[in-house]
Amino acid sequence: MPTDNRVSTVLARRLGGELLRLRDAAGLTQPQAAQVLSATAAKVAKMERGWVPFRDPDVVALCKLYGQSDEPFVDGLLRLAKLDRERRKAKGWWQNSPDAGGMAEYIAMEDVASRVRTWQLSLVPGLLQTADYARALAVSDEYWQDPDDIERVVAVRMKRQHRLWSETPLQVHAVVWEGALRQEIGGPAVMGAQLEHLQELAELPNVHVQVLPFRAGGHPCIVGPFSLISFAEAEAMDVVHMDVIGSTVWVESAQESAVYRRYFDRTSRLSLAPLDSINLIDGIRKGLQA
Repeated sequence: MPTDNRVSTVLARRLGGELLRLRDAAGLTQPQAAQVLSATAAKVAKMERGWVPFRDPDVVALCKLYGQSDEPFVDGLLRLAKLDRERRKAKGWWQNSPDAGGMAEYIAMEDVASRVRTWQLSLVPGLLQTADYARALAVSDEYWQDPDDIERVVAVRMKRQHRLWSETPLQVHAVVWEGALRQEIGGPAVMGAQLEHLQELAELPNVHVQVLPFRAGGHPCIVGPFSLISFAEAEAMDVVHMDVIGSTVWVESAQESAVYRRYFDRTSRLSLAPLDSINLIDGIRKGLQA
């Protein structure tokens, strides 16, 4: 997927999807749309996939060609185009960090997000990890062999956490399966410090931690972890991010992201209340010291 000049593609892909829907409804082809822009069909294809920034005259011209004259609707598309251009101009710290790797697009979205809801089955969420815990995970991954590379990976993960204390702090709601808290990543000392750190972060007003206990049994999110990323702009839909072996999956349709929200909410309701969650975390931590 192209990443040049891209800070966050969520708005561009939504705008491109709207233009594609309008073109299909009008029964026109990409070459026909390209003619009105004095461009190539390849440019129209890139626009519809959100790979390039949108010029206001192009958006207006395409809407006119497709027979879309509703002024509020067109104005909404122009606001999307403006927000997307502003995000592309932003220079995020991750752009100079090659060790962000495949996480670069996720970090870019997280950096401009207002809220992240994350469900984790086997790990403490990255935003809530200690350096030693993140280091132990990297060491266990055969992809990372060079110690210097591992330290750079850890540094990227730690820098992401600055959003928790920024002027506009990221709102985080983490639901974690009990098994992830009992898995001794890095050994008892590293895991104990990680659990203590989790307790401390849970005291922040913008961090909401819940534990899904073993006794909860079956639950809607049992198939795998995911994160829901939300943005302050009304025009921006929620985006779902999932890491699977060898690749990353993005869900960017409003209908599908709504399904993940429902699943997250149902699993949250099955989980312990925040205070009870912290008490369970504290009990597990003390058990490591015994």
